[in-house]
Amino acid sequence: MAAADLDTLKSDLTRRMDGALETLRREFNGLRTGRAHPGLLEPVRVTAYGTEMPLNQVGTVGAPEPRMLTVQVWDKSMVSAVEKAIRESGLGLNPAADGMLVRVPIPQLTTERRNELAKTAHKYAEGAKVAVRGVRRDGMEQIKGFEKKHEIGEDVAKTWQDEVQKLTDQYIKRVDESLADKEKDIRQV
Repeated sequence: MAAADLDTLKSDLTRRMDGALETLRREFNGLRTGRAHPGLLEPVRVTAYGTEMPLNQVGTVGAPEPRMLTVQVWDKSMVSAVEKAIRESGLGLNPAADGMLVRVPIPQLTTERRNELAKTAHKYAEGAKVAVRGVRRDGMEQIKGFEKKHEIGEDVAKTWQDEVQKLTDQYIKRVDESLADKEKDIRQV
């Protein structure tokens, strides 16, 4: 086995760890921080035409003001479904329809709600860390498998395991940095 095999293993592990970070980013976008941004409504799913679909497939989400989101619904028959989906999304939002436009005012966050959001952010970050560690475990098992089959020696296996651990530490640090940024965003008044 050559260093190229280590590069292949690392690129696979990196791709999978990037996926965990991307999932975390999407989850963080769904956490309300008191400012309107279209990503806030990304997790909302609307029951439309007999199936569930993302909100952005039934209308255009915009943020015309810092404390207001709008959804320009494309099909008039979907306005009430969009309104209901936003109200029941668990985001604590109260939309109001105005023709084919659904206005979603973003209320000021209370201290209690900020604490809840911070706890949720911690939960999401911990989930991302668990995913990264799972990828590390898979990488370590692959290395042990190579060693067992005598494709690599003990020294090479140790070097590769150190590389995988360094990669894992980098991603855990990135998760922690993302969490710190999101907490700061949540705590801002």
